Amino acid sequence: MDQLRPTHTHSDDEWRETPPPRREPVFNLPTVVVALLAICVGIHAVRMLVLSEQQDIGVIARFAFIPIRYSGQYVIDAYAYAGPVTYAFLHGGIAHLAVNMVWLAAFGSPLAHRIGAVRFIAFWLFTALAAVALHYVLHSGDPTPVVGASGAISGMMGAAARFAFQIDRFAGKPAFTGPILPVGVVLRHRITFMFLLTWFVINLAMGLGFASPGVGQIAWEAHIGGLLAGFFGLALFDRR
Repeated sequence: MDQLRPTHTHSDDEWRETPPPRREPVFNLPTVVVALLAICVGIHAVRMLVLSEQQDIGVIARFAFIPIRYSGQYVIDAYAYAGPVTYAFLHGGIAHLAVNMVWLAAFGSPLAHRIGAVRFIAFWLFTALAAVALHYVLHSGDPTPVVGASGAISGMMGAAARFAFQIDRFAGKPAFTGPILPVGVVLRHRITFMFLLTWFVINLAMGLGFASPGVGQIAWEAHIGGLLAGFFGLALFDRR
């Protein structure tokens, strides 16, 4: 039941209804981030619950990024053009999907609030393409499919570093705040530098020490390509 509070205006007999205080949502995710989360989760659910094993293999063969497809040994068809984008919506398992979605919500939300939905989608495509581009340069003859949003999300981490992770939480929509910091300033910022250093060490360790051949291989080169693209290319997408 709404409460009525007396408000003195022109007469003591006048009353005005006071609206209830505004309730902030528990998870203030921008629509574009929610849409990407829903697409990734929905695609994985269909693969696991609807498609047969053979049909799922067909999806991976068509829509994952497979470096050897571009080696000149195969015809470049529509799937070859789609693969460098569609691979980011496929995941290798529940754990892979869950980790990526958590990081997408954490780093994607303040970036999307900062640059807007259209620029955010363009940023996603740019970093996803940069991720597999570096992977291809280093593994052009590899037949192993590359899947996952990790490359694009690594780009968001790189973008976050250019703001030294500073987020304005007082405008109702938490967003990265302040100007894009020069590279030299970022590298002199202790917390940001340690984050980048730790991130690179972990990815190199996973790639060199813990990756195993086959579908389960971690495409750490794609992670680095995405992060570098986000770190150095953010200015192309930031609002003036």
